[in-house]
Amino acid sequence: MPVISSERDTEALALTVVARFDAPAERVWQVWEDPRQLERWWGPPSWPATFERHDFVPGGESRYVMTGPDGTRAGGWWRAIDVSPTRRFEWADGFADAEGEPDPSMPVTHAVVTLEEADGSTTMTTVSTFASLEQLEQLLAMGMDEGMRQAMGQIDGLLEE
Repeated sequence: MPVISSERDTEALALTVVARFDAPAERVWQVWEDPRQLERWWGPPSWPATFERHDFVPGGESRYVMTGPDGTRAGGWWRAIDVSPTRRFEWADGFADAEGEPDPSMPVTHAVVTLEEADGSTTMTTVSTFASLEQLEQLLAMGMDEGMRQAMGQIDGLLEE
């Protein structure tokens, strides 16, 4: 599995997941940029995602739905803040209601992914920060940490294609 560490920092209200891939940063970037590739790994294997919109530019929005094994649907949205190809992606990440609109009753996470290439491999660091300890604990209780590790574990298969 490509995930080499996952750390919760309750003081910084952050979850940091680090993964390493045997591929150049340009190739790893494509799994974020291309919505068809993103669908193949965003979310744990038992909850695949379908991206209905993916405007991968600063200010752009993405909308997706993850479908559980029993057919349960869970919507999500992103708002891109910074998109620096092959190096950095920063976004707001939240839950969506049944119409695909942001759900104000659920937490919004601030996330930053950075890619660092060395010797033909790429280290991908994803830092998610939360507005409060309660929000961090809520999302961890919902399986965010394990879900992220499982989701990132699917990237190797894409990179080999």
